[in-house]
Amino acid sequence: MKNWRDRIAIDPRVCHGKPCIKGTRIWVSLILDNVAAGAWEVEVLAAYPSLAAEDIRAAVAYAAELTRERFVDNPITAET
Repeated sequence: MKNWRDRIAIDPRVCHGKPCIKGTRIWVSLILDNVAAGAWEVEVLAAYPSLAAEDIRAAVAYAAELTRERFVDNPITAET
């Protein structure tokens, strides 16, 4: 994905400012939840006909960039 910014919009007037695929109200997090749950690209596209395959790749690229910039604390636990 060259530039996820071409496909993702963050607008406080749309979906309370959650990142969405441009021209839709489909949240990036919804796409990522589907992918994380094991949905195939074809399944996501069938469930959301207004999406294109490039939108799914943009959502993954957006998430990848976020992980480079931020992290979620996940404490290491000792195995017993």
